[in-house]
Amino acid sequence: MEGMGKERKDIFRVMDGMDVEIGDKDPRSRVFLFPKRIVWIQGNVENAGALLHERRMQISLCASDPCILRTTAEQKASVLLDYGVEIHGGLRLLAWNESTNRGARVRVRFGESASEAMSEVGNGTNATNDHARRDMIVEVGMMSMNQIGESGFRFVRIDLEEEAVLILKSICAVLIYKEAYYRGDFQCSDKLLNRIWDVGAYTVHLNMQEYIWDGIKRDRLVWVGDMHPEVTTIKAVFGEDSSVEKSLDFIREETPLPGWMNNMASYSMWYVIIVYDWYFYTGKLDFLKKQESYLEGLLEQLSGEIDEKGQDTVRLGRFLDWPSEGRKNVVDAGVQALHILSTQSLKKIFEALGRSDLADRCRRDLEKLSAFETDYEDSKQAAALLTIAGQKDPCRVNESLLKKGGAKGMSTFMGYYILKARAMAGDYEGCLSAVRDYWGGMLELGATTFWEDFNVDWCENASRIDELPKEGKVDVHATYGGFCYQGHRHSFCHGWASGATPWLSETVLGVRILEPGCRKVKIEPHLGDLAWARGSYPTPLGDILISHVRNGDGEVETKVQVPEGVELCG
Repeated sequence: MEGMGKERKDIFRVMDGMDVEIGDKDPRSRVFLFPKRIVWIQGNVENAGALLHERRMQISLCASDPCILRTTAEQKASVLLDYGVEIHGGLRLLAWNESTNRGARVRVRFGESASEAMSEVGNGTNATNDHARRDMIVEVGMMSMNQIGESGFRFVRIDLEEEAVLILKSICAVLIYKEAYYRGDFQCSDKLLNRIWDVGAYTVHLNMQEYIWDGIKRDRLVWVGDMHPEVTTIKAVFGEDSSVEKSLDFIREETPLPGWMNNMASYSMWYVIIVYDWYFYTGKLDFLKKQESYLEGLLEQLSGEIDEKGQDTVRLGRFLDWPSEGRKNVVDAGVQALHILSTQSLKKIFEALGRSDLADRCRRDLEKLSAFETDYEDSKQAAALLTIAGQKDPCRVNESLLKKGGAKGMSTFMGYYILKARAMAGDYEGCLSAVRDYWGGMLELGATTFWEDFNVDWCENASRIDELPKEGKVDVHATYGGFCYQGHRHSFCHGWASGATPWLSETVLGVRILEPGCRKVKIEPHLGDLAWARGSYPTPLGDILISHVRNGDGEVETKVQVPEGVELCG
């Protein structure tokens, strides 16, 4: 009958009638992970192996085949668990308790390494609780299953902090992640390179939360400089993703001019570079128009920071990367290169927007900036950026500096740009060797994600991060790191370290975008010492499928399939 139909409601429709203000919906998903192994036990821990079994994630009245912790006056009951891979999320501890009426006090310590999970806050290894709490004492109630904490971790140590008996069904990790399909792919004749590509993609994926973060353990901030290698990876792996524009909008709205993004002038320069790169990839002119007024003001600001010699003069936030800190000539050279690269991007942006007046101003600024000679000393980072900016000859720079020492002198943030500059010189085999040694060095130490900083010399006489430090061996996590990331504060899942992933897609698979929106592309493979390589590269119009095989004559035979709307140029 008319008017008698049932109106469908969801939870939000019901809440509307309760005068509740509803915020944004969390775009992320959750899944449970069970421990892969028990690394260490102390005290009276009975049936610890039960924690490795997959259980239903619901507490009940009956304790079937539980793990039991008994702490006495003489010794705490403790266990260290390994979940097999670094994740972002927390813990769900399903517990009964039979010795108190209120539950029990439990200490929970998250760690990106086994060493960190065993550490004390504030000791000589600089374990911290900064930003996201990773070391806490919580009350575990009777028949409870509450989530505990949210950080980046692979290892968890549990201590029963009082004289009590704690009966456990499960200690489950809760992986919190953004649903994103890996449209891009890379496979080749070297399994190590395949693994490196995957780990770089996974590292960035963990940092694609509501916004794009720098790292999942510590800062968890939108550091816009860090975003450039992350966005480059997103293009090669996930394609167009809403987290990019959401993060760029956020940092722009949080940084009214004349402020510098993240209080660093060089990061405002990176913002410009990202905006143009994202437009060139997506072809979205409306996205550029949204940034127009802000970029016009930023151009005015950057133009005012060029002296009569053509030198960049910004003083607030002259940051290149961590290994360059404190080296004035190197930082000056690197920031000069960033100023040139950002002005080149601004020129292209204003040309696309039909703002010839502002494009001409960029052209004049570039003439001034390019006339100033810089001294990059022995810095591969600064030399690479100047090469990419067109200020240095790739072959000369590669021969005199970039190829020397192989992976020595690289940094996680600048790894992508060093590889790119070396590839401009045609040194493809040297690049592949550096990728194996540098990113492969982290994997050799037990990494499942790539780190905030790394030096290949750290591999010497080092314990793996998935083992408790051995006598006579170096504890990598506790020992190394500088500036604000010393010791255990060091992030072991940092998105800016993913540069090998897009480099392999762009250079080995050979994907070159020629027009905004990927409407025209060129495939120029550079296999180096590889016998074959294949994969896919996402575009806004669909995925490009690519296969390269070196034949018996040493020539590379290529097959490419492009989606409708994408023109393949020879």
